[in-house]
Amino acid sequence: MIPLEDLKALARPAKTKIVLLVMDGVGGLPRPFDGKTELEAAATPNLDALAARSSLGLADPVAPGITPGSGPGHLGVFGYDPLQYRIGRGVLEAVGIDIAMTDQDLAARGNFCAVDGEGLITDRRAGRIPTEICARLCTLLEKIRIPGIELIVKPVREHRFVVLFRGAGLEEGLSETDPQEVGKPPLPVRAELTHAERAAEVANQFAAEARKALAAEHPANMVLLRGFSRYPKISKLTDLYGLRAGVIAIYPMYRGLARLVGMEPIKAGGDTVADEFAALEKHFAGYDFFFMHIKKTDSYGEDGSFEKKVHVVEEVDRELPRLLALKPDVIVVTGDHSTPALFKAHSWHPVPVLLWSKWVRPDGAQGFCERTCRFGSLGRLRAAELMPIIMSNAERLTKFGA
Repeated sequence: MIPLEDLKALARPAKTKIVLLVMDGVGGLPRPFDGKTELEAAATPNLDALAARSSLGLADPVAPGITPGSGPGHLGVFGYDPLQYRIGRGVLEAVGIDIAMTDQDLAARGNFCAVDGEGLITDRRAGRIPTEICARLCTLLEKIRIPGIELIVKPVREHRFVVLFRGAGLEEGLSETDPQEVGKPPLPVRAELTHAERAAEVANQFAAEARKALAAEHPANMVLLRGFSRYPKISKLTDLYGLRAGVIAIYPMYRGLARLVGMEPIKAGGDTVADEFAALEKHFAGYDFFFMHIKKTDSYGEDGSFEKKVHVVEEVDRELPRLLALKPDVIVVTGDHSTPALFKAHSWHPVPVLLWSKWVRPDGAQGFCERTCRFGSLGRLRAAELMPIIMSNAERLTKFGA
């Protein structure tokens, strides 16, 4: 990869506009009865027509064979090597809901979950409880007292929440409590680095007290914690390329990650795909770079709902003419990772990529899916290698060397 410092040296001003459309978890696997993936099963005439005029490829979010979390997956799409820039999920969630972190804060992403009488997990997401219930339960958890620690517990969305442990001596380097499957108990937090032992003690005490506080609740009667992290130092995408960038995302975590690299949140008027495209239309004049995030492709993939994931892809396709009518100079359609409905989880499979500009060499593909992208001119690349290609197509990089 080209070092970010070198890319910054090559950056030049331009009036071009870029739209990066990320369908979270869009990559899929073929279903048994007809061999089609979600993208192949979806009716996507607009995406298919755009694909015929674009360059296609496949991207590995981290590296071949590595299954990425959402944070590393998006960092790669934004042009940062996820192996070099490691940002915990807790920080992303906290920044996404506008919590101001201090240098004494350790943040964790929390899930409310359901456990049975023996303490075994029966639902890792507590039925995706409404955000209103999540907010009430966070108020209960914020009453927990741990000596020497200030607790800040705030709702994010549905079953997700953020907990900030504020105090001296709290460091990164902790294991998560989610075993990633039902029928097992939450795991204890372990200090993976010796300097994190104090933080592990605090996190385990919080988890134990949380179970007591939630004992009478249903279905959310326990918590799972992961992504323990402190606020990072990272170069801003906006500074690297001289962009004014905006993020349109319904879920706070993705706004948080985008804000860490310099993007400004753009509020959508609602939670639908159509609302996000309306926000793009409304604010198109104000930014050079737009990151649009579609969440439900990932959510339905994790739920194992092939048809619902197909439906979201079709929603995006129906709204795509609104984006095309704005006439951006560069359009990119991709995902941060694959979440095949058949797999019901993030997977290591490379992600389809579509890149359109007036400067591309069109592949003339018959549609936008994993198979056509496999034979595209972009080839198979690491996701972090895509951003320089985007910037070149936007005429925002000058010549390297004499």
